[in-house]
Amino acid sequence: MKKIYKANNIACSSCANLIKVSLEDTFGEIKVNLETNPKEVTVEIKNDIQETEFKKEIAELGFEIIED
Repeated sequence: MKKIYKANNIACSSCANLIKVSLEDTFGEIKVNLETNPKEVTVEIKNDIQETEFKKEIAELGFEIIED
């Protein structure tokens, strides 16, 4: 299922490219919407384990997922 996460610390296209290059091999196509505030990251998540891993890996890159 496609999920949209709101994230802090994504400032520009270089940040978006870092996320894509680092995580697309593991999680498939990732879209980063730089037009919204906070920025939105869209990714296909298959299960809770993969969601936890995605949040962990994006945090390791220096970006914070905003929990609802």
